[in-house]
Amino acid sequence: MKPAVFILLVLNAFVQGLHAQTATETEAKLKVLMDKKAEYHHRTDGEYDGYRIKIHFGTDKTKAREIKAKFLAKHPEYTAYEEYQQPNFVVVVGDFRSKPEAFDLYKKIQGEFPNAFIVKDKIRPVKL
Repeated sequence: MKPAVFILLVLNAFVQGLHAQTATETEAKLKVLMDKKAEYHHRTDGEYDGYRIKIHFGTDKTKAREIKAKFLAKHPEYTAYEEYQQPNFVVVVGDFRSKPEAFDLYKKIQGEFPNAFIVKDKIRPVKL
């Protein structure tokens, strides 16, 4: 019986040593991942892959600004962006992480903006 107790004590010490080593390795790997994430956000200015709704595109800059103002007047809780994508002025709205989130707004504005459609884009995180 004494050899069995001795073997159990040795195995227990071995397992605890492995657990301590694994925890240290896990912490080191976690630090590396956190550093990589910070570097990624630094390089991308904190933007993520996501979705927006394109509500206008055309060559008239004034018309694009009017549509942006019309949208913001009716939906001030969302962000609207005016961009120039040669040769068009484009108005995109929202910062959605998933397509279903974007689809909810799309359904709301479909009557006002019948040519609207969902596009993949870089989005800015929501500020709390």
